[in-house]
Amino acid sequence: MTRFAVPIAEQIWNMKYRMKDAEGQPVDASVEDSWRRVARDLARVENDPALWEDRFFAALEDFKYLPAGRILAGAGTGRSVTLFNCFVMGTVPDSMGGIFDMLKEAALTMQQGGGIGYDFSTIRPRGAVVKGVAADASGPLSFMDVWDAMCRTIMSAGSRRGAMMATMRCDHPDVEQFIEAKQDSARLRMFNLSVLITDDFMEAVRADGPWELKFDGRVYRTVQALDLWNRIMKATYDFAEPGVIFIDRINTANNLNYVETIAATNPCGEQPLPPYGACLLGSINLARLVTDPFTDAAQLDPQGLDDLVRTAVRMMDNVVDASKFPLEAQAEEARNKRRIGLGVTGLADALLMLGLRYGADDAVEQTRVWMKAIARSAYLASVDLAKEKGAFPLFDAEKYLASGFMSKMDEDVRDAIREHGIRNALLTSIAPTGTISLYAGNVSSGIEPVFAYAYTRKVLQKDGSRTEEEVVDYAVQMWRDLKGDAELPAYFVNAQTLAPRDHVAMQAAAQEWVDSSISKTINCPEDIGFEEFKDVYLAAWDLGCKGCTTYRPNAVTGSVLSVSETTEKAPEADKGADVVYLTEPLDRPAALEGATYKLKWPGSEHAIYITINDIVQGNHRRPFEIFINSKNMEHYAWTVALTRMVSAVFRRGGDVSFVVEELKAVFDPRGGAWMSGRYVPSILAAIGGVIERHLVETGFMAGEGLGLKSDPKAEVVAVGEAPRGPACSACGQYGMRMVEGCMTCPSCGHSKCG
Repeated sequence: MTRFAVPIAEQIWNMKYRMKDAEGQPVDASVEDSWRRVARDLARVENDPALWEDRFFAALEDFKYLPAGRILAGAGTGRSVTLFNCFVMGTVPDSMGGIFDMLKEAALTMQQGGGIGYDFSTIRPRGAVVKGVAADASGPLSFMDVWDAMCRTIMSAGSRRGAMMATMRCDHPDVEQFIEAKQDSARLRMFNLSVLITDDFMEAVRADGPWELKFDGRVYRTVQALDLWNRIMKATYDFAEPGVIFIDRINTANNLNYVETIAATNPCGEQPLPPYGACLLGSINLARLVTDPFTDAAQLDPQGLDDLVRTAVRMMDNVVDASKFPLEAQAEEARNKRRIGLGVTGLADALLMLGLRYGADDAVEQTRVWMKAIARSAYLASVDLAKEKGAFPLFDAEKYLASGFMSKMDEDVRDAIREHGIRNALLTSIAPTGTISLYAGNVSSGIEPVFAYAYTRKVLQKDGSRTEEEVVDYAVQMWRDLKGDAELPAYFVNAQTLAPRDHVAMQAAAQEWVDSSISKTINCPEDIGFEEFKDVYLAAWDLGCKGCTTYRPNAVTGSVLSVSETTEKAPEADKGADVVYLTEPLDRPAALEGATYKLKWPGSEHAIYITINDIVQGNHRRPFEIFINSKNMEHYAWTVALTRMVSAVFRRGGDVSFVVEELKAVFDPRGGAWMSGRYVPSILAAIGGVIERHLVETGFMAGEGLGLKSDPKAEVVAVGEAPRGPACSACGQYGMRMVEGCMTCPSCGHSKCG
């Protein structure tokens, strides 16, 4: 029986991937049972199921091939679930009826746990004339607010896996409002945002030329391209959003540019997809394929890699036929093109085993060699499948081979495609692998560098107590096993010590041989200058990347999990990184300062009055208690309960800002209301907005809440040391960090990307 490398791996398998019955009792007795279940289900579409079941099992065994979590959790369970992770939805029509039809489709897709992407560039800008109703358009951002409320509703109804990507073209008249939308801390929390950057725009930026903002043939105004670029850069410098997507480059390189135009991606950006496109993911664990690690003879087994890639491609192709889909349009799109996204994980660990420093020239070149080998094996495997089962229905040899990606493929591969066709239109992608990397023994995630070579996490026990355990990187543990206490060599670098240009070089090397895209975060130091920061994005453009996402820790975004060393030697996580909560409630002084807010909920005769009192600790102001009152006796029971519970949380100390997020996620099935120009899904969410407003005004948290009046005005003061990374909504631990474009918890693996 397989022994999990680290305790967290077994916990993840048990929580996320182990099949259980309706009462929560395990059906899979071991991880081998889980692998067998998946292998059997994906082999059932074969002419010889028994043969392929064994081959699929061998690929899954020892965590060599890692299907995406949706496949691990759903295949072979008999449940009506989709095995696809993410989708790009249909083109949003510029009409009220069409917009809300799209909203319904989004809700149905998210109900099954799928993340979604949308291009909102198709909606007319704010202030444009709406013919026939004598009104002005409210613009795409107002409808994004509705999508955001829908996603919160789906989460509150039981699923916390939803995530959304919103894109907008760089020439849309509302692009400046889009760029700055998430600077309001209460707005669009369920979205990742990216601006679609065109080749013409980048040329205008370089030339400091004019740039027209237009819609449906009408130019609304003209700006300087460099000024608009600087607005994008300043927003992401300060707020980590929006990202940028080089959309023309994506469409030029797309093998299917003769039958589709791409304008959006899935939530983490690794899959640019057409309308109703689906994202099917899996990863080769490179760390498991290195022979003779940490010796002069170390290498990645080339035959083992080829065999594993070929088996993985066949498994993933079978998923297209085995999976259910939320919408028939998604099923049709998937079967017409049979798109798959085979990627890698454990790259940084594999490089370490070969003695290569992540980001160095030799590591960049080795990455390029490995990714080309994977692409070559994947395309030849898909040609073999086409010989056996037929090419994808929309295959056209000459048009297919004319794409930017196929033009650089080896001639023997091109000849094979021309003669036999190909089963899968696109084959490679590098997705976020945070959770499955932990499940596989804490190998490095995707193509990211190792974040921390060891850190301490708290583990919740059955009796409610917490114990601490060390989580060690896979390659570091292997070094310890082989070398004992020998000091780690200088090539053991980590995400904190790497220069941003090293990140970009690695992303560009991998992108050269990835036909879709890559989810990767370029970590930047907090003190990086703005001009140097902008150069990261220009380098990504110059080196051929399809997009760029950065993360710079600061007072607004929060810092990532701290490590105890800043040298290029192996850093250990700061064992003092957890927020310390007081064991006893704070004593109440005789007098407290506070503010009272008036909240008028539509449809309710009486207003609700919310009083929040603060305590000063170490010259820093923090919330101590709350009182919620109304003449409406219908509200009496729950307002008293909320008063007591929130006050109890406040009095325990620590970072209590999570109360805001939890309240704002509550939806009312009878419908919410529009307040201060945004949709609020429930009266409890409105109260959460009031609390947020107060915490902002007192300096306890950054951002803006609902624009409600308080009396008297709260004093604005600085807050003390912030927690080292936000709290995880799944396990409550602090230290959420940006990995591969997603806020990810190092303690339980939960990701806000789904």
